[in-house]
Order: sequence, then structure tokens, then C-alpha cells
Amino acid sequence: MYRMSPSAYALPHVRTPIASFFATLGLAMLALTQQALDLGATPRATEFKLDNGMQVVVIPDNRAPVVTHMVWYKVGAADEPAGVSGIAHFLEHLMFKSTEKIPMGEFSKIVARLGGQDNAFTSQDVTAYFQRVAKAQLPKVMEMEADRMVNLKLTEKEVLTERDVILEERRSRVENSPSSILDEQMDATLYYSHPYQNPVIGWEHEIARLSPQDAMSYYKRFYAPNNAILVVSGDVTVDEVKSLANATYGKLKSNPEVGAPRVRQKEPPHRAARRLELKDARAGKASLHRSYLAPSYNTAEAGEAEALDLLMKIVAGGSTSRLYKKLVVEDRVASSASGWYSGGALDYGKIGIYAIAADGSSLDKVESVLDATLNDVKENGVTQAELDRARATFLADYIYESDSQNTLARRYGWALTVGRTLADVEGWPAAVAKVTVDDIKKVAAKHLDIRHSVTGRLIPEAPETAARAAPVSPKPRT
Repeated sequence: MYRMSPSAYALPHVRTPIASFFATLGLAMLALTQQALDLGATPRATEFKLDNGMQVVVIPDNRAPVVTHMVWYKVGAADEPAGVSGIAHFLEHLMFKSTEKIPMGEFSKIVARLGGQDNAFTSQDVTAYFQRVAKAQLPKVMEMEADRMVNLKLTEKEVLTERDVILEERRSRVENSPSSILDEQMDATLYYSHPYQNPVIGWEHEIARLSPQDAMSYYKRFYAPNNAILVVSGDVTVDEVKSLANATYGKLKSNPEVGAPRVRQKEPPHRAARRLELKDARAGKASLHRSYLAPSYNTAEAGEAEALDLLMKIVAGGSTSRLYKKLVVEDRVASSASGWYSGGALDYGKIGIYAIAADGSSLDKVESVLDATLNDVKENGVTQAELDRARATFLADYIYESDSQNTLARRYGWALTVGRTLADVEGWPAAVAKVTVDDIKKVAAKHLDIRHSVTGRLIPEAPETAARAAPVSPKPRT
């Protein structure tokens, strides 16, 4: 990334020639690329397995006596049985209740008293729990996490109370957000048969009927050491973690029903573009949204996912992107435009694009300019300068994020949980460095295919009309 030197600030009257500026910029990009390649060339992580099948990853970082401890389960919302959507996320909440050793609701309080922080999250493919503590407290959090892996206790009252919490979370995050409602509906339309069509938080009518039996059945089916990955990043050695892991997680029995590669339904060929329209009085300005089905890093051909990342950075990543410059700056049909490629899933990735219509502009006009811009990239590709700039940005982010032990734990943990390897993680900079403008053009032509897409429109609606169409929430089952 180019940064002006202190002398340039001190001498504002000195004008640097454009050629000199771009030469300096090019050298900075080369330096960033080399620095990222150097980081990837030296392995940072070590992995091993316990006798019960639990995978362990250690990422030493001895700059401060602090550690990040994460347990990743190879299970998420896409692994839920039919009719109980939301159970993966629901169980994540219930894991903070109690065991024989830990009183009700005390898990996070104990971590806080140790001077640490903890939390958890659920996605379509993974469920993860983490603590950040002083190194001296690592044995305690490992003991606690191993305990709740197999000894969770649930009472009906605890489960029903937490179910109400989840329902309120859905209302606040989804039902009160028109864009979230549209996103949910678009995902349900993008996938014909794959379970990514269901929201991670679950459908409201199914959450309302989740029971203690549903939770315990899911817990006993998927929570086991041989279905988990332990990641410890920070002021530790491999030998220290191995000793602690054997003393805590190593005592747990494996579950023969888990551990095999996850095989889910495959999507049939997508042959027709789909369209949705959502009218809502809370929508503010009209907006256009589009999702394309794409491969993930785990399923893409060699180099394809890296090219998709760079493509979407060039096309829709920020104020210098093709879409922003065309829709917002030049044609002024939109007040905002952006997009991304999401490739971290186990099975399928997704390309997302959105634009907010400018005052006096129609969504028809926004969509027309957006399509023309995308078609130009598909037909003519991108420039070498655009590719170099996007690559430098990605590699700079990689370097900066590598300075965070929490980010490192997440980087390795997520990748391994969805089927990637340590070599994949550490070889990412080299793979990005190999992407060419021809690669970008190929993935644009292949994956910006309107037949593989869903286009959604979010349109403001008169309040009285919206009130008549409002859905009725289901009553919880007791």
C-alpha cells in the first residue's frame, strides 16, 4: 500500500510526477506481495491428533502472555434434521447453561473472573466456542470446555426460557430488518435443494417448537472430541498444548457415529434466473440485490476461488470499484454500490451485489447499468493495474490480520473445519500471487451467469399497506 513519506508532508509545494508516483506504487505492491509470500513460506501452525480423534492446532505467538483458545465443531445449520431449523444456533446458546461441575449460567462468569473474554458463533457449517485469557488460565478454560463437550445438563425451564431469547433475537435481527428478510428469502430461492436454503437462526415457526429433547438429541449426535478441532493461538508451545489437551480433552470418549466427511445434497443445474420483490414501509430507499451461486474455496478448481475474490474486489469492492464508479460517480443512478465473494463454506460459495437507488432514479435504470458493467467485465476482462491494486489490498490485509492471534485462530480453525488443510491456509498468498487477468476473465464469464442468480428488489411501501400484509408470529410450543 502506498504511503507518503514524512518529507512529502513537509514539502507540499514539491509535485511528484505521475510516472514516479506509479513507479513507487508498483514497488510498494511488490514489497507487500513478497512480505505476504514470506509469511506463507514459513509454517506458523503445527497440528496433531489425540488418541480419541480430536484434531489439535497450535499457533505460537510469544509477544505477550495471552492465549486464544477455540473449539470448532464440524457441524452447523446445514447439518440439522428437517423440521428443526435453528437447533444448531439454539444449542450454542444452551452450551452456556450448566454441567455437574459448572452451576447454571456460571461459565462466562468464571471466564470473566479469570480476567478473560468468551463467546461463540454458529454458521451453516461450523459451531465454535472461544476464550481469550492470560496464559496461566489456559488449563482452566480447557478443563471447562472439555467438561461441557460431553456433560451438558438441560432443564425444561432453561430450554424454554432460552427459546424465547432466540425468538426475540430473530425478531430483532431479521423481522425488524427488511434487508435481512429479503436476504433470507433470496437464500431460500437461490438453493433448489441444498440445506443452505435455511437460515442459520432458523425459521420462526420451527424455532417456536424446539424442545429439550431436540436439543439433547442434537448435542449427543454431534458434540464429541472426534468431531471437533482445538485451536490454541498465543504464548504457548506445541508440547505445552499437547500435555494440557491430553489431560483434558484426551479423557473423553470418541463417538463412532461422527467424524466421517459430510455429504449433503448437490444442487441440480440452475437454468433460469429468479426474481423476488419485497415491499416494506421500513425499507427507506429502494435497493437492488443479487446473489450468484459459486463454488467455495473447498470445492473450486485450483486458483478459481482466489480469482473470484480478486474479481469481486475489482468489480464491487469499495469506492474505486467498477460498479461504484459507474453507478454512483459517473451515471449517478445509485447512492451506494458494493459486492463481495463469500467462499468460506464447505459446499457452495456465493457472489453478492447490491445497489441503493439514488433520488429520482428507478431500480430498472440501476439494474440496467449494473448488468452493462458486469457484461463489460465478462467480455473484456480487467486491466493489469486493477488486478495489481486488488491483489495488493488483499495481501496487505493478510499481513495486518496475521498480527492478531485471534484472527489467526479463526483463519486456521475455520479452514480446517470445512475441509481445508494447513498447507491451503499458508499457501493462500502464493495462490493469490499466481492469478492473472485471463483467470479473472474466465471466472467472470463462468460465474457471473444470470441463470445462476437471484435478483431481489426491496421497495418502500405505504405503512397502511404493509400493516395489512404483516405475518402473524407462531405461538411457542410448551
